[in-house]
Amino acid sequence: MCDSMTPILSGDHVMSVASWPGTLIDWKSALVELKDHIAPSLGRSETRFSAGAFIDGLLSDAERKTGWMLSEEAGFERPYRIQSLLGRSSWSADHLRDLVRDYVVDALGADGVLVIDETGFLKKGKHSVGVGRQYSGTAGRIENSQVGVFTCYASRFGHALIDRQLYLPKDWAADKVRRQKAHVPDEIVFATKPAMARDMIARTLDAGLPCAWVLADALYGADSKVRRLLENRRQAYVLATRSNHTLRFLEDDGFITTDPATLAEDLDADAWSSLSAGEGAKGPRLYEWARLPIGFTENNGFARWLLFRRSLSDPKALAYYFVHAPKETSLPDIAGAAGLRWTIEECFLRAKDDLGLDHCEARSWHGWHRHMSLVMAAAAFLAKLAADQRCLAFSKPIKAIQNAEAA
Repeated sequence: MCDSMTPILSGDHVMSVASWPGTLIDWKSALVELKDHIAPSLGRSETRFSAGAFIDGLLSDAERKTGWMLSEEAGFERPYRIQSLLGRSSWSADHLRDLVRDYVVDALGADGVLVIDETGFLKKGKHSVGVGRQYSGTAGRIENSQVGVFTCYASRFGHALIDRQLYLPKDWAADKVRRQKAHVPDEIVFATKPAMARDMIARTLDAGLPCAWVLADALYGADSKVRRLLENRRQAYVLATRSNHTLRFLEDDGFITTDPATLAEDLDADAWSSLSAGEGAKGPRLYEWARLPIGFTENNGFARWLLFRRSLSDPKALAYYFVHAPKETSLPDIAGAAGLRWTIEECFLRAKDDLGLDHCEARSWHGWHRHMSLVMAAAAFLAKLAADQRCLAFSKPIKAIQNAEAA
């Protein structure tokens, strides 16, 4: 057993372990590089300075990432500069979002997946934009909250949020007075969360994001327009769906109607394979998996399947997915992709617990998106440090590892 303060010996040589915990990474220079990268979205030098202080505060040990707390961390006498950054100043949160996305892809490599999900932000008042009594997955029940739809980019080197949009309930979308007070842009109309996801997916793919798979839960997988959007783009996906989702198939006797749960019951015992869905907190997440082809014809080399996942400890605990992928795609590859959907939950957890994603005090539309975008920038910085640490342990940068594998 090696004491943590004792060098590890190999023969007559002392092996360096400084690369393992990231001791050799120059994080100060990396933080400067992040701030330089996002500077074009922030306009004036004063705004860039305030944004830099905001990000420094997010990365600090401050318990709450509020205007007063972040101002104290920055040494400001009053929270005016931080409040102005989220409110009165002139800069583009959408431009910042785009720069964060590019930064993340460069940091994590070009072989990742795109994950879509929503998260809730519990609120006490009624004036913050989009707030109302609605279901919050964070609370697991209907609460007074805001809900945002997010996308995450995940690769073998890490994961980070790259897009965000606030959900505007119908009553908010139709209330001209509240819209005006919260500065909701005129072009923003009511849209369901799947409709928002379609716009975000299209925006991300149009920007050239290298994407092996698109992943989402049943709220989005049950939406046929989400699936058609991806199929028309020849984009592989694994989208969860409900056990009672209506399915129709054409057979010799005409159309039959069924659902995923019924089809799972009819599977033979040898249709199932024991596969890992990737590493979890307690080791590999092991399940049994099976798939059935669906759809009438192949689509330009792509095929559709219905995917089933069954718990090893409770055979009645099943999950169901729609899959669209090249026809030669193996079941282990599909199961591995399905297992990556947890990465966005990890992003939410870390961003809320460590970076104040849910500490937004801004009540306006642009204030909410500015806060979320700045938190995403801070989270992207941490994701890059973690990715660099992994690569440093292998003594190779991400692109060198990927180029070696492609050779």
